[in-house]
Parts: sequence; structure tokens; C-alpha cells
Amino acid sequence: MLYLSAMAHQTIFNQLAQSTQKCLAVLIDPDSVTDKHALDKTLALCQANQVDFILVGGSLITNGFWNDCIAQIKSCTQIPVVLFPGNNMQIHQDADAILFLSLISGRNADLLIGKHVLAAPELKRTGIEVIPTGYLLIEGGSSSSVLYMSNTMPIPKNKSSIAATTAMAGEMLGLKTIYMDAGSGANWPVASDMIQAVRKAVQLPIFVGGGIRTPEQAVAACNAGANVVVVGNAFEQNPELIQRIAEAVHALNN
Repeated sequence: MLYLSAMAHQTIFNQLAQSTQKCLAVLIDPDSVTDKHALDKTLALCQANQVDFILVGGSLITNGFWNDCIAQIKSCTQIPVVLFPGNNMQIHQDADAILFLSLISGRNADLLIGKHVLAAPELKRTGIEVIPTGYLLIEGGSSSSVLYMSNTMPIPKNKSSIAATTAMAGEMLGLKTIYMDAGSGANWPVASDMIQAVRKAVQLPIFVGGGIRTPEQAVAACNAGANVVVVGNAFEQNPELIQRIAEAVHALNN
């Protein structure tokens, strides 16, 4: 478990950048939480199975559960809470960090820099750790919420060179992490050869999410070069899967 072994004063980014361990992040979308008791069960499984990070965010957040969701996570676990914002309003001072996402695979100026300008003053006020993140939307075979909301085209799943050079440009621009996302509920996860191409192109920590439903898919992403695999929808449908995927990912660190 990465965060328990790291020195207390280290930032989350430094823990990622300085470690060779493979990590599991559970993505919780407050809009998908319909039962707080079910969320308690999911959080207990996260804690028991030493999940490394809990990401919180969604495309909209319309149910008013944003604040209570983060409070519930913080009260039930000792796991770092990292914001994975769908818009500039998804900021919370009790989070440990935020993936400050710049959609570098698209050409929507608002998602490259525009929304960030609006969010910057509030982020500075909260004092939470900001992790500049190059976000790559990858073709996942379904029309995901992020695809619709971002109004951008994903990188085709067989165009590894585009993903690699886009990530390379992000690194040269000073971004600190890369997040490759096939989108929520994707029909297939990001291909291993694309992850490998990005891994060869950059020295940054890499998050990979979208379409990961099995321990085998999580391990394949890790073996291809992902530092952190992110699973959301699969755990919403079957929280017990947390144990199997956590064991498979963490076994790679032995």
C-alpha cells in the first residue's frame, strides 16, 4: 500500500514519482451513489484491501451529495482522497489533492486552460495539493459522458503514436502526470500497446482508467506501464471485485 509506506511529509505526487509500486485507485462518482450504506460497504472494502487512492468526481454532480460524499469517505477510511473533477466547481478543501486535468488530447480551449483559470483562485484558497495532469481521452467503444460533455474526439484506439506524442508534448509543457481514459463504462480498456507507447515516451506517472472490469485487465495495464489503474463502474456494480483486483495489482509489487 503506497501511502502507508511513504514518508508523511511527502506530497502525493512525490509518492507516485519516487515509487515503482503499482497502485489501485477506486473512482467514486457522487451522482452514482444512491445508498449511503452501500457506499459504507465499498469504503470498508477499500480500507480492508489497502486501496491506494480514492478518486472523487463525475461529469455533472447533480444530486447534492458532493460534500457529504467526501465527508463520508474521510470518516470511513484513511485513504488519500484525490479529486478527479468533471468541471471547475468540483473542488473541496478536505480533499488531499486534485488532478488538475488539461484535456490535451482534444482541441477544446475551455478544457485545455479556460476552466482552470476559473478554478485557480479557489484551489489556491483551499491549499490542497494540485497535480497538473495531461488528460488523454482514448476511444473506448461507447459514447461516454466525458466524450459528450467535453465535445472532443477521442484518440483512436489503434493510434498509439498519437497518444505517445501527445503525452510527450504534455511532459514538455510541464505537466506532472498523464491520465489515459477510455471513459466511464467503456466497452474496452486502453490497449496495452498504447500504454506501452506512452510509457516509452514519458517519465511521468501514468493513470489508466475506463473499461477495466477484471483483475487480468488491471494487471495488463500495469504490466504495460501504468503506475495507477483506476476502476469505477465495475466496483459500482460489484463492490466485492475490489478485493480481487486489489490483490492482483498489489501482487505485482512482491
